[in-house]
Amino acid sequence: MSASETPLGVPARTEIGLFKAWLPVWIGAAIAAGLALGATAPDALRWLRLFEVGSVNLAIAALVWLLIFPTMVKVDFSRLRRGGRDGGWSKGLALTLTTNWLIKPFTMAALAALFFEGLFAGWVPAADARGYVAGLILLGAAPCTGMVFVWSRMTRGDPTFTVVQVAINDLVLLGAFAPLVALLLGVVDVPIPWTTLLLATAAFVVLPLAAGALARRRLLERGGEPAVHAFAARFDALESVGLLLLVVLLFGLQAERVLAQPWLVLLIAAPLLLQAYGIFAVAWGWAWAWRLPTAIAAPAALIGTSNFFELAIAVAIGLFGFDSPAALATVVGVLVEVPVMLSLVALANRSRGRTDARAAVA
Repeated sequence: MSASETPLGVPARTEIGLFKAWLPVWIGAAIAAGLALGATAPDALRWLRLFEVGSVNLAIAALVWLLIFPTMVKVDFSRLRRGGRDGGWSKGLALTLTTNWLIKPFTMAALAALFFEGLFAGWVPAADARGYVAGLILLGAAPCTGMVFVWSRMTRGDPTFTVVQVAINDLVLLGAFAPLVALLLGVVDVPIPWTTLLLATAAFVVLPLAAGALARRRLLERGGEPAVHAFAARFDALESVGLLLLVVLLFGLQAERVLAQPWLVLLIAAPLLLQAYGIFAVAWGWAWAWRLPTAIAAPAALIGTSNFFELAIAVAIGLFGFDSPAALATVVGVLVEVPVMLSLVALANRSRGRTDARAAVA
């Protein structure tokens, strides 16, 4: 591997692509298309309900797999066996795991309840409010898996550390996601369909990880790391189309609610924005206190700030339905995420000089 490449075979200076850089614009266009479709031809979307197995919709599952599977192929679990080299690795991993699993899900649940059961209680029906809280909890319990590679590259993060933290995070996700979601939904008195939750976790966490690991091994046998990167790159356009189509369908099914109450999107975005900047402040402050260099601090802080929104959307649909408030909340998370994360990437880069100078004297 050359010095200019990451462990994923991606050029080290690769920046965010055109689609992802303009993701809020594309998502906005998809939202408009979905609302127009839902307002003018609502019956055209109802056929999707015919393709359900155990409350998991097969059409949506196919789109979500299209989004998740290429990311899972990139995750290199073999890095775990090779060990770290410290230079901040152990502290960075401790920061990541604590932020992702002991802080973020609980603060998201608290903020969601504060806003929708308190501050916004007079503006939103109680049943809908519980749905929005549930959707926000699903986002909070699903830390980023794919886009963190992009954010890490943009902040010149340590690429090998990024791969290792994603691999560890995904292993924790396997065992912790369903119990954590059930716990937090129970705390806010949202009924928990356990069978559907476990089925959705298997469909959108266990199986994609296993399939990704198997595909990665086959690709490595055939052509090494470049073959893995080439395979994932071929999915880029399909991922983009899949994400936009998913947003069109979800907002089409939510059209009646959103068009009647367009300010709902802003209400849902409010706790998401506070959560994102708050979690980054906690993680970055912790990294500063531990004198971590930017190459470790940035990916460690950004993985918890970003969300695995594909998983959250899929599980929200499986648990509560296409046209549920929970599903709407997870889709708004997609709209909010990219501009927020780009602002945090810029902040991390502006802080690089002071952060690295402090780490150098540790």
